[in-house]
Amino acid sequence: MLLDTYGRIATDLRVSLTDRCNLRCTYCMPEEGLQWLAKPELLTDDEIVRLVRIAVTRLGVDEVRFTGGEPLLRPGLVDIVRRCAELEPRPRMSLTTNGIGLERTAEALHAAGLDRVNVSLDTLRADVFQRMTRRKRHSDVLRGLAAAQSAGLAPVKVNSVLMPGLNDTEAPELLSWAMEHDYELRFIEQMPLDPQHGWQREGMITAGDILRSLGERFTLTPEDADERGSAPAERWIVDGGPHRVGVIASVTRPFCRACDRTRLTADGQVRTCLFATEETDLRGAMREGAADEEVATRWRQAMWGKKAGAGIDDPSFVQPQRPMSAIGG
Repeated sequence: MLLDTYGRIATDLRVSLTDRCNLRCTYCMPEEGLQWLAKPELLTDDEIVRLVRIAVTRLGVDEVRFTGGEPLLRPGLVDIVRRCAELEPRPRMSLTTNGIGLERTAEALHAAGLDRVNVSLDTLRADVFQRMTRRKRHSDVLRGLAAAQSAGLAPVKVNSVLMPGLNDTEAPELLSWAMEHDYELRFIEQMPLDPQHGWQREGMITAGDILRSLGERFTLTPEDADERGSAPAERWIVDGGPHRVGVIASVTRPFCRACDRTRLTADGQVRTCLFATEETDLRGAMREGAADEEVATRWRQAMWGKKAGAGIDDPSFVQPQRPMSAIGG
């Protein structure tokens, strides 16, 4: 098992397939983009599948989330999903994506074995989308969402980040739209993972702000805490059900005590936390000829040293050098 010194067991693996992205979201990367990893630095398809296999068959992982950057930019994505779906025991598999390209790939991904998707969409307004992402691709995301639902990649979850002066008033509108289309909406507090290191707590849209805004239009009933388990989102039943809305409050309501996640970057580094400042190299071990059990042992040792929490509220908190796009969500 991937056990740490606080008794937590990591069973949820987040695998970043690429650091590249075809959007330039203001809270994620600068307009000119970032310096991408060179191809030799990236894990190959075989290396990704091998690490997932080790995690599933030797380390107790039962859920795999493919992330990026934008994972739909990975040429071998469908085959990676297919090969991971053939593992015994078969892990549950999901994908976090910006939705661009999902219209043409949803059916193939579902056929390969993908179970569901999380799609990032921060606004229902095309002009605001362009200001936030610096791209005119709003309609592509909407079509991608519809294609995912049609393909059976359910439940389709929509992730939204609210930013001051841009989309901070859209929470009720987004929830009404999500319920109309039978998507599950989750708001995510903006986190200090931008490459510009410009994040500031002051002025950020908090979970409390979001819930107050939603409460003006909807009746929200907290879901039973036992149903949450280790999930990052607190969920509320909307107007008596059946729809629910979630809030991931990594900054103001951290959930580190129940964290069950372990992360692999696109260049094969284990990260114990989104905000970790240390990594453990598995790519190098594999390329030097390490056997599966040696790789598994390195992974166990890395997770054993996982810290109690992210430490965002600690005065000594240091933002990690890698931005979100290079870590994987």
